[in-house]
Amino acid sequence: MNTTQFGEQGWTPDRIISLKGKTFVITGTTSGTGYEAAKILLKKGATVVMLNRNLKKATVTIATLKQELGNAIPITNIEMDLASLTSVKKAAEEVLKTVTQIDALLCNAAIAQVPKQTFTEDGFESQLGVNHYGNFLLQALLYPRIEESKGRIVTVGSMGYTMGIKTIKFDDMNWDKNYGPNDVYSQSKLAQIMTVYELQDKLKEAGKTTVKAYACHPGASSTSLIKTSGSLLTRFMWQIMKLTPMVQSAEKGAYPELMCATEPDLAQEGFYGPTGKNYWTGPVGECKLEPHAKDKPIMEKLWSVSEDAVGYEWNV
Repeated sequence: MNTTQFGEQGWTPDRIISLKGKTFVITGTTSGTGYEAAKILLKKGATVVMLNRNLKKATVTIATLKQELGNAIPITNIEMDLASLTSVKKAAEEVLKTVTQIDALLCNAAIAQVPKQTFTEDGFESQLGVNHYGNFLLQALLYPRIEESKGRIVTVGSMGYTMGIKTIKFDDMNWDKNYGPNDVYSQSKLAQIMTVYELQDKLKEAGKTTVKAYACHPGASSTSLIKTSGSLLTRFMWQIMKLTPMVQSAEKGAYPELMCATEPDLAQEGFYGPTGKNYWTGPVGECKLEPHAKDKPIMEKLWSVSEDAVGYEWNV
């Protein structure tokens, strides 16, 4: 049996004590792991601020959660599209204006396996633009409030970071040559994960110990991620896989990000998620992080390239 630092069952939300008086900001909560994470946080008494691009779906989500957990639950939505830096800035402004504390920012939203090269409104390749640049800017803009709150930044990565070219293609960030849905997704997730560990280094250098940054992955979870952006064949394969024990529920897929957002004294060096075969399912705990995800010169370069790309200097 697999054991983690949390015993054979691994980490579960039973470990969360009351979150009354705490506020969590989560991206992408209208379905999948983000929805399940929001629900569990609300059940534990937290205030949840959702960031979603689709207002209609967000309204339905709030109504569904209120029906299940009661009308009094403290939940709101702020419109934000990670594919637009203008939208990210506007949303961050709204958060800073209306949310006085952020105990954790959960960067949960992502797109995956986009079949053909497409671009965000800022001219970035869409997977890198949404998964990495949009999140990078959001974290940087909300950082001052997170620091005041002695809060956390939780990045939901993916085991996809181990596929692809295992580094950042600085000479062709938009993949004008050799675009492949998996390679590009892999790079966008690697970029997200690298940012976490580079941020940790920067916080250490600055002597800031109150802000914590974590990287995790949901394993193979039954969500609509692939259904929304993958090609027909990918979607078909995924629908079949979802019927096998290789895939776990979206609720279980939410455990790693919830652990990183709430577990006291969790080591930041770890990379967290399901610890079973291929890290697809199984008890939640620490997973092995491949060395290429902590390639220091690449991490440093990625940070400055990202600041240039989003036009914002993140002063830690």
